[in-house]
Amino acid sequence: MSNPIRFAVIGTGWRGQFHLRVAAADPSRLEAVAVMAVDQAQADMIHSAYGVPAVTSLDELLAYEPEFVVAAVSWPAMPGLLKELTARGVKVMGETPPAPDLAGLRDLWTSIEDQSLVQVGEQYVLMPGHASRLAVLDSGILGVPQSVEIASTHLYHATSLMRAFLDVDMERTVVSGRTFDTRMTLPLTFDGWVTEPQPEVQASTYATLDFGDGRVGVYNFVNMQWWNPLLSRRIVVRGTLGEMVDDTVVRWDGADPITSRIEYRRTGVDMNLEGNEVVHTSFDGKILWRNSWVGTRLSEDDVAVADHLVAVGAWARGEAVGPYSLASACQDHALGLAIEESARTHQDVVVEGEPWA
Repeated sequence: MSNPIRFAVIGTGWRGQFHLRVAAADPSRLEAVAVMAVDQAQADMIHSAYGVPAVTSLDELLAYEPEFVVAAVSWPAMPGLLKELTARGVKVMGETPPAPDLAGLRDLWTSIEDQSLVQVGEQYVLMPGHASRLAVLDSGILGVPQSVEIASTHLYHATSLMRAFLDVDMERTVVSGRTFDTRMTLPLTFDGWVTEPQPEVQASTYATLDFGDGRVGVYNFVNMQWWNPLLSRRIVVRGTLGEMVDDTVVRWDGADPITSRIEYRRTGVDMNLEGNEVVHTSFDGKILWRNSWVGTRLSEDDVAVADHLVAVGAWARGEAVGPYSLASACQDHALGLAIEESARTHQDVVVEGEPWA
């Protein structure tokens, strides 16, 4: 008998619907029991689209007895909602970031009596590529990680990856950033494809994050890089025995430099009729990562969201440690805010001694 993880969602926007979509892909493992909307029109829209009960009050939502609640609301609304839910003893997964600014993060942390009731949505380390790179690092073949360059995603998402790749916790961090106006063509945006796109000014932000003990993060992000198909995503991790550039690994084996690649088994290619998805990754003949959602045809990002929901569900049931704590979310957003502040002021910004640390 299946025992799906039961969760509710507050919010009907783009991020809230991520969770409804992955739950619909495999109801035997994830069940969205209810959604809370701002008004009846939004409630009717969500019910029509997903077939999930939709309500307009918190009491109605909690009456469905979810194991945890996903808070997918605006940045300004998030802190108040997290405070309200935890005050009622509700386990909650808030979307990133948990508060808009540094003062809000500090107030949120000190205002919540039991921070253990909160997890935060951060799926990037669970994406197939990143999970596979972390597995390679965990094997020790690159020695001790020394630096990582992230040219992929922005601010708190990028800093969460940096801390994971470098095994950094809450250490004192010195952030130095700059922003430049560069010209770049952007043919695809959040709203879709652009007719006859032309080069236009985009903000490019670069920063170094000195985590101490020789560990350095390099941040490289161009405005709208998530969507721009003309820009590659680049991950460079250097250790004491070699480096990993995206999926290529070069390391010293004691006698010679050896090059290997992370390989992806993808179905639906050419005459393969198994369905269009990534099945597993491997390295030197050993499996690194398996897709536990084969058959759903979820995108890689959706697979990571689904895995994160399952991990939060295990936490809510007391079966595992949570995947991404409120403290981690506060630290990553504080680092992201420091990147922006340093780029704006042209001064180093130090992140240390915060209440969650």
